[in-house]
Amino acid sequence: MTKEKKNVCIVVLGDIGRSPRMQYHALSLSEKGHKVDILGYGDTAPMPSIKEAPSVYYHYLCPVPQIPLKLINYAFKTIFQALNLLLLFCTIRRPKVLMVQNPPAIPSLAVCWLFCRIIRAKFVIDWHNYAHTIMALGLHQDHILVQITKKCEDFIGARADYNFCVTNAMRQDLAGRNIKAITLYDKPPEIFKQISLNEKHEFLMRIGATYTDILDGDETVFTKKDSEGNVVLKPTRPGFLVSSTSWTEDEDFSILFSALADYENQHNTRKLPDLICFITGKGHLKEYYCQKIQQQNWNHVKVITPWLESNDYPLILASADLGVCLHTSSSGLDLPMKVVDMFGCCLPVLAYDFNCLHELVINGKNSYTFTSAEELSGKLLNWFEDFPVNKEQMKIQNQFKGELESFQKLRWKENWDTIAYTVFN
Repeated sequence: MTKEKKNVCIVVLGDIGRSPRMQYHALSLSEKGHKVDILGYGDTAPMPSIKEAPSVYYHYLCPVPQIPLKLINYAFKTIFQALNLLLLFCTIRRPKVLMVQNPPAIPSLAVCWLFCRIIRAKFVIDWHNYAHTIMALGLHQDHILVQITKKCEDFIGARADYNFCVTNAMRQDLAGRNIKAITLYDKPPEIFKQISLNEKHEFLMRIGATYTDILDGDETVFTKKDSEGNVVLKPTRPGFLVSSTSWTEDEDFSILFSALADYENQHNTRKLPDLICFITGKGHLKEYYCQKIQQQNWNHVKVITPWLESNDYPLILASADLGVCLHTSSSGLDLPMKVVDMFGCCLPVLAYDFNCLHELVINGKNSYTFTSAEELSGKLLNWFEDFPVNKEQMKIQNQFKGELESFQKLRWKENWDTIAYTVFN
């Protein structure tokens, strides 16, 4: 018997192009033959596979006009977004299932729940974090807006037909709030994978046209072609560090900045290579830190801050020697997707430690964790000392690689098919 193909609506009250998990949901549903409408903002283009999928349609919300007074602006934004969502709901196919990303909770949770009750559609929440804990970063835990948001999350979450969440720790916390959830871990899709030396060389040569610090004549500073035309790694190459950050307060870039400054200062007293650090991402603190980096005039550390197309991001991860993750969870209950992506490319990580990070990063087994700028600096210096011929470090890298190759065996598609698809069926 052929299963019914459904219309599914996915709501992202944020930038669709910077919401990879929701795009993965859409692609998985599309591959099963369902028609998917995604509602969200269009600041960043969706990934190419979303654009190419014939049964995925994306609909953009209007940007919210800003009002100077904070509380008035918040109220206006809530009303504007609620009306905008309702208007878009009138223009799409009537969904059998609607899934909304949380956070943000207001007004998306209430509007989507009410819409589902009216049209009798199944209502699903995908919990990436808690809206009230993120809001508390800029206000305080007892602020009335934080309390209203928490009550909204609790009330609507308990009335959803299904809830997904990203960690077992979050599932247990939600259960204590009378919300029954299914843990759906983030897993890397196939695009995040290891690449050959030839692919690495071609990629670096291509982006080197824009970021010339990584070029050395007709070669890159990392790779070259030997006399037979084969691509090889240069024996005296720089270290290649990569990080992805949202340049916001919940990812404290000052920790990495301090560690890089220490690396520069100790370069001449320890046997360290020069270091090239690619930091990707968008955010309101990016300009501030870029200016601060330029003022340092570092000789042995180069920081490059590109915005990469979605197809290039996996390639830069696969080309690097080490990743850094500065994510600190506002709730302590979510996991950084950037580490999932890095693990998909078999890239070990130095990750900021918090409550449930052990569900992904096991310190000393598949990567390292840190809790301060000093600890990050020490691990960074140890990793690159005597690079690339430090035998002890090579032994650790091989151990990490074996663990990460095991991690790669379960990808998004297989994990989603096993855990999530029954909800939509």
